[in-house]
Amino acid sequence: MELEKDKQFKNQRTSQAYNNLSGTEKASIFMLALEKEHAATLFNLMEDDEIRTLTLAMAKLGTVDAEIVSHLLSDFASTKSASGPLVGGADATERLLLAGFDSERVDAIMEEIRGPAGRTMWDKLGNIDENVLSNYLKNEHPQTVALVLSKLKPEHCSRVLSILPENFAMEVIMRLLQMEAVQKEVLDGVEKTLRSEFMSKSATSTRRPDGHEQLANIFNNFDGTTEERFMTALEKRNEESAERIKGLMFTFDDLINVDPTGIQVLLRQVDKDQLALAMKGSTEELRDLFFKNMSERAGKMMSEDMDAMGPVRLKDVSEAQAAIVTTARKLGDEGEIVIGGGGDELIF
Repeated sequence: MELEKDKQFKNQRTSQAYNNLSGTEKASIFMLALEKEHAATLFNLMEDDEIRTLTLAMAKLGTVDAEIVSHLLSDFASTKSASGPLVGGADATERLLLAGFDSERVDAIMEEIRGPAGRTMWDKLGNIDENVLSNYLKNEHPQTVALVLSKLKPEHCSRVLSILPENFAMEVIMRLLQMEAVQKEVLDGVEKTLRSEFMSKSATSTRRPDGHEQLANIFNNFDGTTEERFMTALEKRNEESAERIKGLMFTFDDLINVDPTGIQVLLRQVDKDQLALAMKGSTEELRDLFFKNMSERAGKMMSEDMDAMGPVRLKDVSEAQAAIVTTARKLGDEGEIVIGGGGDELIF
């Protein structure tokens, strides 16, 4: 009786573990269970994106109980279950790929698996800690650094720039302003170096936004103190560009141009304590706009929270406003927020 209960418990546990597997994980177990020649045949029928997804899952798989293999592949459980558990990992994945592909293609796929997370080399670079990246870039030529930063997301770029030595960072900013379309050969060379340094896979694109637009996005992601520091330095170097960037920047005060529906959407997304802190440093007009789009009870509670805060640091207010602007821009990217000003409409 006890043995029967143990068997039932074990079956239940195996069934639960199997049900918790994703489709990709099940497919990776299936591929590992096949003979290399058969697996290679299947790989040859797949697109690169499918291979990338599947091999990444295989490399992360770890040990799979034989009972789960049997559950998944009942028709060959007798041969595979008897041989013990399957062990997934980067080495096992590489051996399997080598059975069906040339070594160059396998190396490229394995670099993707072993390198930082991301589809492209630039995605991967965006997942590298800003301290590590800035420490590497500070030894490069400002033009090279400008090219690298032009491919990163503005929020990551702003963190890297804020860590670089100020004079060096200003040289990079000036080159970002002046940068034109980059030749493919030049970009390939930079990618090759970065791929070697950070073990990531290249993806080529020579398109880039206008330097002023890109720097406006970067400056939007600085905290208030850092933004003021770089903007003041830029005004001394190139006042015309500084003014153009200011005109392109989306600030907390620009929320006054958001329609009531958009403000209500924003209010549902932001942290209430953060909003109270941000409103402590806002204009009366913008503060009224927020209150008008709250319920009477919510507005009263918000007002009481603001009063209870007492004096607050300007730095804390700037950080809270920057966080709300980030949320607003995200909602704008999803088509939720429309900003109108001067007869023009900008949809972020």
